[in-house]
Amino acid sequence: MRIIPAIDIIDGKCVRLSQGDYNQKTIYNEDPLEVAKEFEANGIKYLHLVDLDGAKSAHVVNWKVLERIAGQTGLKVDFGGGVKTDKDIKMVFESGAVQVTGGSIAVKDSDTFEGWIENYGSDKIILGADAKDGMIATHGWLESSELEVVQFIQEWNRKGIEYVICTDIAKDGMLAGPSYNLYRKILTIETLQPADAIIPSADNADMKIKLIASGGVAIVEDLHRLREMGCEGAIVGKAFYEGRISFKELREFV
Repeated sequence: MRIIPAIDIIDGKCVRLSQGDYNQKTIYNEDPLEVAKEFEANGIKYLHLVDLDGAKSAHVVNWKVLERIAGQTGLKVDFGGGVKTDKDIKMVFESGAVQVTGGSIAVKDSDTFEGWIENYGSDKIILGADAKDGMIATHGWLESSELEVVQFIQEWNRKGIEYVICTDIAKDGMLAGPSYNLYRKILTIETLQPADAIIPSADNADMKIKLIASGGVAIVEDLHRLREMGCEGAIVGKAFYEGRISFKELREFV
């Protein structure tokens, strides 16, 4: 299982929110590049970079932070937040991202999102499925929808999505453990073979959902449990920043 630290950006700074509340913001570092370099120095290879300003304003804002991290580290960065148009996604990839996460756009503009899967390949596009009370939330978690999260993921799997980041908003930043029951449901979704898919996967492998768990990880035992469940990756944020998971534990797990 891949360990993917999260760096959330507001005003160019590394921050963390609690339950997606922009009013519950903690600044951990003025320079996200310093944080990224520390992760890399401790054996991490991946990074989840979230433009919270972009998510709120519906267009990419902090692309220069992405450019600096991608240009000055070897981390493989997936970028999300405010990617709404073909121009946005082109800029994000040109700035050094290896994958792009789309959440709100998959709800509000499914044709564009489906076009990205077709144009860039299913290995480059991640579905961001942010859940609030079992329903999809959008626009930096500021809006709720009428879409049930498991059905939403299943429908996008049918359209070619393999990688899914699922965040239970109630768990995010609370250090109270991941949403195991929700992830168990997602991991038992009946997936499609390439011949059945609307957009076949790039490598012609089966369309099994590669679930990246996000939200609530508090201790290293949470990571072991997520791996045993079959998660492809786990995003960790506050537990690192507040010392609940040490870099020594991180290195040993990796």
